[in-house]
Amino acid sequence: MKKFLILQMRPENETADSEFEAILRAGVLKRDEVHRIRLEQGIPEIDLNDYSAIIAGGSPFDVSIPLENKSKVQKDIEVFFNRLFDLVVPQDFPFLGACSGNGLLGKYCGASISNKYPEPIGDVDIYVTEEGINDSLLQDLPQTFSALVGHKEACDKVPHGAVLLATSKPCPVQMFRVKENIYATQFHPEADKEEFILRINIYKYHGYFRPEEAEELIASVLQTNTPIPKEILKRFVQAYK
Repeated sequence: MKKFLILQMRPENETADSEFEAILRAGVLKRDEVHRIRLEQGIPEIDLNDYSAIIAGGSPFDVSIPLENKSKVQKDIEVFFNRLFDLVVPQDFPFLGACSGNGLLGKYCGASISNKYPEPIGDVDIYVTEEGINDSLLQDLPQTFSALVGHKEACDKVPHGAVLLATSKPCPVQMFRVKENIYATQFHPEADKEEFILRINIYKYHGYFRPEEAEELIASVLQTNTPIPKEILKRFVQAYK
């Protein structure tokens, strides 16, 4: 059986390890079923023939900032993803990108990425579109569900040639599909309340919120319940395992 490729971009060991474990839990994946790569530690050569699908996680990087303000690590990661999408998109190779993965895929497909539709850390109501109702990852799930979000930037519009699968009032592009097997979500399908509390503490000074709001955000996140996004990730894994 070919493995799932897990691509991560979080520079901190604690958040990277926690995100990886969350992906395994939500996707119902065993360690020997995945190949994990932390891109901030080095850019590898990827042969898609070695894998059944790709899952890309989030990061503290902002795709929309000027090139001169980006670190070498971020620039290298963005170049890597553009080269990867040059392979993934023509082949319609199974891919699921969350948060940063959403922005990277959206930008590759021609969407403008900006800070027009930020969402504070916490849960938000996600609404499945007419097209989403018939998608295999969303079919028969509730047409409105709660998901955990927290981002400063997002796609301004649905990328050219993509299908909008889910939306929210604060952020119009919450989930889209390119061709038949390439997906992106602005929300975090892997995350639970414990995962987000860790990120609140780690990213307290990264501009997502005012540092003095951290305890209030943690109290709010403790009240959340977001099982449907995890089901979406689980279905993606089941479809290509």
